[in-house]
Amino acid sequence: MPYFSDIQSVALFVSIIAGFFIAKKLAFEQLVKDKQCQHLVFGSAVCLTLLWAVQTGIPGSPQVHFLWLSALPLLLGFRWAMFASLMALLSLTLVGVEQISMLGINFLVSCLAPIALTYGIYSLTFHKLPKNVFVYIFLCAFIPGALTIGLKMLLMSGYYYLDGIYTWQYLLDNYLMITTLLMFPEAMFNGMTITLLIIYKPHWVFTFYDKHYLDSKN
Repeated sequence: MPYFSDIQSVALFVSIIAGFFIAKKLAFEQLVKDKQCQHLVFGSAVCLTLLWAVQTGIPGSPQVHFLWLSALPLLLGFRWAMFASLMALLSLTLVGVEQISMLGINFLVSCLAPIALTYGIYSLTFHKLPKNVFVYIFLCAFIPGALTIGLKMLLMSGYYYLDGIYTWQYLLDNYLMITTLLMFPEAMFNGMTITLLIIYKPHWVFTFYDKHYLDSKN
């Protein structure tokens, strides 16, 4: 049996509750009947699994990887993005890339927080700012890409420090300093993904509406 610290146990409990409420609103019958939905959700989960499996970092320090969690909720919507990211996380946990004891922490910090931040920014820009394709790309995908990986690494640093795994100075020197190196590539990765999708496959993107973003009257 894996050992769970107090923080890990609380995080797992909160993750189960959050996952339950998210799953309650998922239209699983759509996933069964709609081939396009199946391809997008499961294809995204596979892409996330492969991407997250490629980890790097300073030896002896926490590993880092790109997230791709700003493009994902724009493509699938909040709940299906959560479902796809959970599938990827469970896959990596089952094969031993991620520790079972870290499942709750990883769900909250690496899945829920980045996706919620991106979807929150998207909702805010959709209701408060002019509906323009450049606003959509830069404010909903590019900038959130940088913010999400920064948020993830900051929250993960907080966990490592509170659980006594690393000192804060060690995290600053060997983990958080990498954040600035990852923010721009992460932003580009998400921004280019959404740009290519709305050019070639706009009907795949759940949050992109031609009548809003391409109508010259808006």
